[in-house]
Amino acid sequence: MTTSRISGFYNMSIEERRAKLVEALALPTPPDLGAWTSGGISAEAADHMIENVVGMHSLPLGIALNFQVNGKDVLVPMTLEEPSVVAGASFMAKLARAGGGYQATTTDPLMIGQMQVINVTNLNEAKLKIYEKKAELLAEADTIDPILKKFGGGARDLEVRIFNDSPIGGFLVVHLIYDVRDAMGANAVNTACERLAPKIEAITGGKVHLRILSNLADRRIARARCTIPVNELAFDNFSGETVRDGIIAAYAFAAVDPYRAATHNKGIMNGVDSVVIATGNDWRAIEAGAHSYAVKNGEYTSLSTWGKDADGNLVGTLEMPMAVGIVGGATKVHPAAQAAVKLMGVKTASELAEIIVSVGLAQNMAALRALATEGIQRGHMSLHARQVAIAAGATGEMVEKVAAQMVVEKVVRIDRAEEILKSLSGK
Repeated sequence: MTTSRISGFYNMSIEERRAKLVEALALPTPPDLGAWTSGGISAEAADHMIENVVGMHSLPLGIALNFQVNGKDVLVPMTLEEPSVVAGASFMAKLARAGGGYQATTTDPLMIGQMQVINVTNLNEAKLKIYEKKAELLAEADTIDPILKKFGGGARDLEVRIFNDSPIGGFLVVHLIYDVRDAMGANAVNTACERLAPKIEAITGGKVHLRILSNLADRRIARARCTIPVNELAFDNFSGETVRDGIIAAYAFAAVDPYRAATHNKGIMNGVDSVVIATGNDWRAIEAGAHSYAVKNGEYTSLSTWGKDADGNLVGTLEMPMAVGIVGGATKVHPAAQAAVKLMGVKTASELAEIIVSVGLAQNMAALRALATEGIQRGHMSLHARQVAIAAGATGEMVEKVAAQMVVEKVVRIDRAEEILKSLSGK
């Protein structure tokens, strides 16, 4: 890739934007952006993905610009319906470039498979018996996916937990820790748990009831940080220090109040989910993992942190589970997802996770900056106004005219849009 900064991208036509993407990538075989024209999948293919298919439901796909992750420029596809998210993330990425962009890391791609063991006479004895057979059980789990094993994945560890009190009494939970490499890992882990279940039953004398992956992927963490020079934060009548302190104060609110943290983290997920969806990954799993991770210390809190360094610059961090893959599932079946992965140039699931967590941090900053300064509605309003204008029946150049008048009036409602449209069209 030459650069993720494309001047005037917002004002281009869709065809011009696609041409610019191909130009910026400088790849011998650029991604098939045509897959994004009609949703990227046929009815026949969809019929093989889920049940009772009657059609497709499309969402807008935009490109976040200016991102630099671990020193590399990247164009980021984002699929969502909410206005201002793509623009907000792109602008924050532009500010972050002045401080070196985003630095991101990931842990090993370890997923947890859970086996619930019920009807056990002596829980402590059964726990020790499982540990005595640990090596044998891991060796068995390692034989399940030879291809995954070939690429360095496979069973890594076995843990046993005792729950003495539950609505059904005491039971054991066996955790199989499994390295899934570049896959999301659900199928591999679930298969491994199914394979081990009879052996666990033989060892414990109990019954393996549930055996399934956990979406609290707290062994598979992605982290991102950025430093924004304080002078880059200044705009209009707001000094850099004012913006910085406002962002930090807004973060502090989310850090101590679950009611605020829920919306704060939703803003993070605006960025995260949109890239996850664009690449054909399971955004429900990512959401579940993120929010359960946010309460790991006993109270729901912010996934991100914001503060300042010794030089007074704004410093942000984000840490969260990130169970995404680039092999298997919709990522390999859906042409639009394939184009998204190719656009980013990622070769591993870890690279994808690092980009996603960086986008989450950028979007978080965009929301906090707006809240701490001019208010969330100013930037959001103009984009929302266009949607309302279209809903009122505006087409072509009328969309912008109706939207602009509603923004000036600070009244963005469909009834007012209808009145303005009627007035402008002379009807």
